Amino acid sequence: MDPTLRTRISNDLKSRLPDLPRRLRTVAKYVVDHPSDFGLDSIRETARKSRVSTYTLVRLAERMGFATYDEFREPFRHALVSASATVDQPEWVSHLREQGPLGLAQAEASLNEMATVQRSLERLLPDQLHRVVRTLLEARTVYLTAVRASYAMAYYLHYVGRMALPNLQLIPRHMNSAIDELHNAGPGDVLIAITVTPYSRETIDACRFAQRKGVTLVLISDSDIVSPDFSADETLITSPLSTHHLACYVGTLAVIEVLVAMIVAEAGEPARERIRSYEELRREHQAYWVAKKKH
Repeated sequence: MDPTLRTRISNDLKSRLPDLPRRLRTVAKYVVDHPSDFGLDSIRETARKSRVSTYTLVRLAERMGFATYDEFREPFRHALVSASATVDQPEWVSHLREQGPLGLAQAEASLNEMATVQRSLERLLPDQLHRVVRTLLEARTVYLTAVRASYAMAYYLHYVGRMALPNLQLIPRHMNSAIDELHNAGPGDVLIAITVTPYSRETIDACRFAQRKGVTLVLISDSDIVSPDFSADETLITSPLSTHHLACYVGTLAVIEVLVAMIVAEAGEPARERIRSYEELRREHQAYWVAKKKH
């Protein structure tokens, strides 16, 4: 089988995406975003993960010119060499499975968390990550935005990242909108936006506005196909798949941790000195709780 067939199918899906009916668009995006899972999973499991019916999957296969669903999936199965996330099942997970329904749920969730981190980290390409880090360090101002559950990720990235990257700003502030904060932004500035399916309108609006202002856009998301209205300059892709039907953020957090580590490594001693100064400031002002000595 042609080893490039999977890539050609993925590119074809991307180009057809805007013109597909809503449900077919949903599953096409899932296939593009999760090629390894699509190649490994049964049709029922793919239907569950992409939240469509098995009939919709068959319809997409037909729409793409394949006689059967298996024929559509086969190039993705064939391409699986090391692309799929393989997580060894520890002994403690096996013990969980023996603890009844809740134990089984805990075991499945635990395996998913480990696989999610692996999927997310293995998609971090060294060349791309280095480009992103240099872009951030050379920027005049780095804006950072997210809303709803993704805001927790942005808050953490800002809290730890600003010690190594002093021009990092979390927006919006003081009940403004992100667009208000980007009013004076322009070429030489960078916007980091964090969003996963379902994408927040406020974040999408901020991305579009920033690019119109000439701001470089770095997206941390589950897909490089977020909106037909814009394309990010760089996208760090994370896996949000979970067993509880809401987005899982451990993959996003793992990517953020690596990004911070790379910023500190690239910025060198000045960044490490700023981190030490923050720690010293907190100790001086007793920011950390310390148990009183017993007399």
